[in-house]
Amino acid sequence: MSTFRKPVDPHVLVAQVVTTKQVSPHLRRVTLGIEDIDRLTLVGDDQWFRLFLPRPGQDALTLPTRTSNLGWYAQYLATPRARRPLVRNYTIRASRPELHEIDVDFVLHGHEDGGAGDEPTGPGAGFALAAQPGDRVGILDQGAYHRPRPECAWTLLVGDESGLPAVAGICESLPDDARGVAVVEVPTADDRQDFRVPDGVDLRWVERDRAAAGDPALGEVPGRAALAFVRDSVLEAGLPAGDGYALVAGEQALAAGVRRHLVNDRQWSKTHVDFVGYWRHGKASPS
Repeated sequence: MSTFRKPVDPHVLVAQVVTTKQVSPHLRRVTLGIEDIDRLTLVGDDQWFRLFLPRPGQDALTLPTRTSNLGWYAQYLATPRARRPLVRNYTIRASRPELHEIDVDFVLHGHEDGGAGDEPTGPGAGFALAAQPGDRVGILDQGAYHRPRPECAWTLLVGDESGLPAVAGICESLPDDARGVAVVEVPTADDRQDFRVPDGVDLRWVERDRAAAGDPALGEVPGRAALAFVRDSVLEAGLPAGDGYALVAGEQALAAGVRRHLVNDRQWSKTHVDFVGYWRHGKASPS
């Protein structure tokens, strides 16, 4: 797993739902208001955080008060399970500090139309679908995984829909003269998003349903089509000169698979590849 840029002076902050929006069939955006947002050091890129969610039936949200790496978690484990919040990791998709707001995109796994008739597949999806203005959550800044190497001349970004906020945030943070390739797998063409991409960065969308039409196995696990695309296509095209730096984010097999391909098959230096598995297909996160 990748190391990452540590957060600056992190605090457990209380946030409230401002609005929700269905941005695509499989992604729902929740805008969170943070009164003391000045205590959150916004760095752009793929800045991620711990999201503390109330358990079903909880009347109050009990948040840790310690923020060191081990301190908050020890306090969390010491909290009786019935009062302990659920914790998941998410990426800040956009921030508007002047409005005290951040946007967070939630993947609705298994939802074909984002409608309320489908059962959510996890606490995050369930929260995003049911969120109402004023609902309270907690956030704890964790920094960013994106750590470009000064000796690398260009960037390769790879993600599935869970990694889309990270890829978009990094692209929007890259300098205008950046060069590279970004590969994003999404369930359908309707899940594509518009975001700022430097002219020298080639954004390539991989649509899972379209890939599965040619090879059903590519539709069985999110990230499998993107991995195949990287192996078979993206590195065969004309790429920028010089050493590249890669960040891969999404389902565990995608992250590990691209990293293995770059290092073992393409002879990239291990020090030029960062990878993070946000989740593992078929395995629920602990509660």
